[in-house]
Formats: sequence, structure tokens, C-alpha cells
Amino acid sequence: MKQFEISSKQKSVLFGFMGVGLLCLIITFFIDDAYRPRFWSNFLINSVFFTGISFIALFILCAKFIAYSGWQTVFKRLWEAYTQFLIVGLILMAIIIVGLFGGFHHLYHWNDAASLASDTLLQGKSGFLNAGVYTVLTLGIVGVWYFFARKIRALSISEDGQTTFSRITHQKLKKWSAGFLPIGGFTSAALVWLWIMSVDAHWYSTLYAWYVTASWLVSMLALTVLLLHYFKTLGYFEYVTVDHFHDLGKYIFGFSIFWTYLWFSQFMLIWYGNVGEETIYFKTRQDLYPALFYGILIINFVLPFFILLRNDTKRKTGTMVAASVIVFIGHWLDFFLMIKPGVLHTYHEVAGGGHGHASMNADQSMTAKLISDAGAHGAEHASTFQMGFTIPGFLEFGTFLGFLGLFLYFVFIQLGKANLVPKGDPYLGESMNHHV
Repeated sequence: MKQFEISSKQKSVLFGFMGVGLLCLIITFFIDDAYRPRFWSNFLINSVFFTGISFIALFILCAKFIAYSGWQTVFKRLWEAYTQFLIVGLILMAIIIVGLFGGFHHLYHWNDAASLASDTLLQGKSGFLNAGVYTVLTLGIVGVWYFFARKIRALSISEDGQTTFSRITHQKLKKWSAGFLPIGGFTSAALVWLWIMSVDAHWYSTLYAWYVTASWLVSMLALTVLLLHYFKTLGYFEYVTVDHFHDLGKYIFGFSIFWTYLWFSQFMLIWYGNVGEETIYFKTRQDLYPALFYGILIINFVLPFFILLRNDTKRKTGTMVAASVIVFIGHWLDFFLMIKPGVLHTYHEVAGGGHGHASMNADQSMTAKLISDAGAHGAEHASTFQMGFTIPGFLEFGTFLGFLGLFLYFVFIQLGKANLVPKGDPYLGESMNHHV
């Protein structure tokens, strides 16, 4: 049972990643215009993406505890380490909040005073979509998440120091987990609405919170597979076997299908309803961002479906690593597509002085104009192409690499603070002898 300690080489590599990310952010800041939509949207995408991975790790851990699940016990310390990143996520989102009040960015149309004054629809939503609610709910909810994450991890680690199994400690762990699940489930939806869906303030979807959470979950599972394979090459997590990877592969396969079900449900119902304020979301992405719109469906459904469909592929290292890399990047691209078009639209409105949104019809007219400019056959897409928005560029991928380095560095530090093998967990024996 080796104790993990982050090596100087690992620190150098991860600091290198963070350096690349910081450099890309700096370059983006200075090449952007005065409103800096590319810089702030890159910051928002990665902050939400990795904070969400941390949250969903906590949620799944709690679900496993109260479901008496034991197969994941040998690597649960990795998920516990994920959860501790919530404190970093809180700081990252606090930076977004400072930008809201300081007028440093225009990520959200509802935060522009001139637009709000002339837009009746935004005025109708202003009771929820305002900087005060955004601040209170973000700081309050993520703070509560982190409180639960700290408490649950502390109880889990405390089991290791007990010479005999303590039913009292484990029952406390289950009670705290049971308490978090409804809190996490309901509050996460509110933050998804605020952080991401309100970027397109004139649009809404009742499935959106489920859709985003599924994307977080598949990303978290894919990163788990990649890190477990990496650590096993270093001699850690020796009790993690091909059977554990097999189960992780089934989860990635299953929830990739669930994500696709939600994608299709949103698209099909909105398309069939043909309601202007709803269809405009997909119409914009289909016509102006076709490579991402269709590419994401291929990357996040078609490829993992056929790669992981066979039972034996989930037991092959190369296949699992390849599938995990594909879906991890694919779901980051999903967040890119969820956020970038709305930010670009707000930029055109604010920078272009287009504050005259008296109604939804004006909003549709603006988007229709952008779609028209793109051209029916795609030949004119070049005229509307904007690097960092139409598709991610080197600066976007570099920023993503920097945030990934920050996330991994924090996780590695947390892994060094506890035994990788939770020797006090009553389900350890079951997990060590897990077979499928």
C-alpha cells in the first residue's frame, strides 16, 4: 500500500501546463478587443467544466455510499480528491462575479444595463437573472458543496485510523451523503441555469440541467479512467483491476447514451414545437457552427458507442484510454458550443450598440441576420468565421490545458494527504475481490 507523493517531475509538467494556460490567457486578453469576449468566455468555459467535474464526483460518491456500493472502494480516494477542487472552483467563479460588478466582461446579456432597460423579456427574468442572485447562489451553493466535500472526506479518512471497523463512523458517512444528494441535485440545476443557460438569456430548456450534468459525469468518468491507468503505470492503485476498468467502461458507454438521449430530446421537442424563442438556440448552432454541432454528436455518441459496444473492448487498456480521451475532449467541446454562441451574440449587441430589444422578435431578427450572413450553402461562412468562437483555436486548447494542469495538480496534492487504499472502509475486501 504505497503512499502517493507528487514528484518533482510531475510538478514540473503540471506547472508547465499551467504556464501554457496562463500564457494563452494573457495573449487572449491582449489580442481581444475592449470587451474581451474571447478571454472571458474561455475563462468561464473551463471554470464551469472543471468545477462541475468536482461536483459530480462528490454526487456520485454520495450515491455510492447510500446505495451500499463497494466495487469503487479501491479507487474512491481519487474521487474524494476531485471533490476538494470545489474550493478552487469557488475562487474561479468569484472572479467571474467580480467581473459582473466591475463591468469587466459582458458574458451575460442580462447584466448590460442598456439592454435590460429596453428588453421586456430580460426585465421579466430580472428577478432571477441579476448580479446579486448570481453572486449569492454561486458563493452560497458552491460553499455548501465544499462543506459537504470536506466533511465526507474527513469521515472517510478517519476510518483509516481506527483499529476496528466503526459502525458509527460509517453511519455518519451515509447520513452526510444522504443529506447532500437532494441538496446537490436541486442546487446544481440553479447554478447550471445561471452559469450556462443564462448566457442565452432569451432561451430556456427544462432538460438543460440534466443535459449539462450528464456531460459533467461522462467527463469525470473518462478522466478517472485516464488517471487510474497513469497511476497504475507508476505502481499505485495496485488493487484496481481490469474488472474495475470494465465497470468504468460500462458507465462511460451507458451515460454517453444517456447524454445522447437528452441531446435528442431537447432538439426533437424544440424542433417539433417550432416555437421561435426555443428553436433559435438550435437554429443558430446548426447554421453558424455546423462543424461543432454535428461533430460533437459524433465524438460524444457515435465513437464511444461503437468503440465500447463490445464487451471485451472495455477490458483493453488501449481502447479504454482512447475512448476516454475522445469523450473527455468531446464534452469540453460541448461546453464550448453551449457558451460561445451566446457570448458572441451578447458581444454583437453590446459592442454594436444594439440595445433596442423591445421584444423577442427583435432578438430573433438579430440572430436571423447572423444566420443570413452565413449563407444558405455555407460558402459565405468564412465571412462570419471568428477564431475562438466558430471553432476553438490554439489559445482555447492552451487555456484548457492550463486549467487541466491546475485541476490535476490540486488532485495530486490531495492524494498525497491520505492513504490511497482506504483500509478502514468496510467494503474494501469486496472491492479488492471484484469480478464481472
